[in-house]
Amino acid sequence: MNNYILKISLYLLFLSTTTPSTAQANVHFTSKSTGNSPKYEVRAAWLATIGGIDWPSSYASTAAGASRQKQDLVKILDQLQQINVNTVMIQARVRGTTIFPSAHEPWDACLTGKPGVSPGYDPLLFAIEECHKRGMECHAWIVAIPMGKWNGAGCRNLRQKRPELLKKIGDEGFLNPEHPQTANYLSTLCGEIVDKYDVDGIHLDYIRYPETWKINVPRRQGREHVSNIVRAIYEKTKPQKPWLKLSCAPIGKYADLSRYSSNGWNAYERVCQDAQQWLSKGWMDQLYPMMYFRDNQFFPFAINWAENAYGKDIVPGLGIYFLDPREGKWKLEDVVRQMAVLRQLDMGQAFFRTKFLLNDTKGIYQFLKTQFYRHPALVPPIDKSQKKPEKPMQLAIETMKGGSLRISWTGQAPYYNIYASEDYPVDLNNAQNLLIARTMQRTVTLNSVRRLRHFAITAVDRFGNESQPLEQVGNREKRSPNFLKNDGMAVYLPDLKAIADIHYTVIETLQGNIVATQTLQYTSEAQEQQTLVDVKQIPNGMYVLRSVNKKGKSHRLGYFAIKRKTESL
Repeated sequence: MNNYILKISLYLLFLSTTTPSTAQANVHFTSKSTGNSPKYEVRAAWLATIGGIDWPSSYASTAAGASRQKQDLVKILDQLQQINVNTVMIQARVRGTTIFPSAHEPWDACLTGKPGVSPGYDPLLFAIEECHKRGMECHAWIVAIPMGKWNGAGCRNLRQKRPELLKKIGDEGFLNPEHPQTANYLSTLCGEIVDKYDVDGIHLDYIRYPETWKINVPRRQGREHVSNIVRAIYEKTKPQKPWLKLSCAPIGKYADLSRYSSNGWNAYERVCQDAQQWLSKGWMDQLYPMMYFRDNQFFPFAINWAENAYGKDIVPGLGIYFLDPREGKWKLEDVVRQMAVLRQLDMGQAFFRTKFLLNDTKGIYQFLKTQFYRHPALVPPIDKSQKKPEKPMQLAIETMKGGSLRISWTGQAPYYNIYASEDYPVDLNNAQNLLIARTMQRTVTLNSVRRLRHFAITAVDRFGNESQPLEQVGNREKRSPNFLKNDGMAVYLPDLKAIADIHYTVIETLQGNIVATQTLQYTSEAQEQQTLVDVKQIPNGMYVLRSVNKKGKSHRLGYFAIKRKTESL
């Protein structure tokens, strides 16, 4: 979009967004302010494990403790699934320590209360499997440069093995981005995760100079040092799994803008993060800039990220922790406006952190559940040049006891999407038709779904590309269709209340092909006003009659069969 037009449109959007001053949980959006719910949108949450601030809330010193940790994580993921979050970034490397059995670094103390002690299970493996069960991507969140306290478990371990890689600042230890072997060390850690786990992404945090580091090299050289680490991780992991998403969380302001200053806190100059170059080089698939600011410190910088995305996904991180009165003085409207603008920019949203999201701080959880994230969304594909997967086969729909539907199909893809609609063919571009995203199952049971709906199943590859749909009308055997009376000349519709807003009618074959469209005719025969649909020119066969109102919304009125007698030759 033209830069000038984009800024003007966002300015108007910013002014027109509804933000009532009372009852913050009652903030309501119109389609004008949010745009239609998109089919593709990254909706992410950071799940922090450092100190157990998001998870775990208890230690796993026994088998019962490990079970309790698992149950707590399942509850968190269930809650995220209920608001249609599709990406979870779990902190896998904390401060030179891990939540998985690593050949290079010790266990983090958040799991058992004691550093270096196993909880008796693999939390990262468990998290990945549980995310995938719920159709969510799981990214391993790696804190790159900080190593924690100088005498902590992470620093002690590395001082024994590779002391030359460490630099002490105060009582904290850091990997030295200027040492040529730092890139190899971090890429080896990331490679270990990609080798061992079916993780969807590697998410790098703090891939930069520490703000407390006095940088004595030219900024250009400093950026080269950090970029060398990013490139090494890319070269180590991408050949193993080309569909893997590499991302990072840069400082929320890339650089000073012509009209807006970053006030000395930006990625490019302050901490030597050239994140936009990483996108242009192909070393990153996504960016999650930490945009924990408001108003003119947020919107112009969000536009800058959008204008320099190089066709990749930019998913700004939103500082919802400021909604907590102990952390800041933000109102729900502050975050709501940010989400509205990001959606207009075709950007996703990421929430820092999960705890503040699930605690429904100032109504953020309910707002997402009932309004902004009402419908599921798919993570955008990262490589559309890949050949589309083969579509599913052998779709079967069965009505179960109690009225639920069991849908099954066959196929070889890792994931599938399920769509349903009252209309045929199912519009796959309408996010409201997406029922289930990224399921690994080939048989699902749907509750509270009306019969005679149309279903479509698509296969999805690891890159996120969809196949052509396999479609079928819902089960008809258990319910008789609504057959309309006709005499071969006209179809009769006596129930005028049900059709009061009809603009015109459409006659279709059962395959969805339009045969005729027409306005209605009326008659007063048999002391009852009736509506007639002329079918004199329609050949014998089975048809569907639909109404279309002035807003273009279609409803199925019923089925009818024409069986005229013909003379023998």
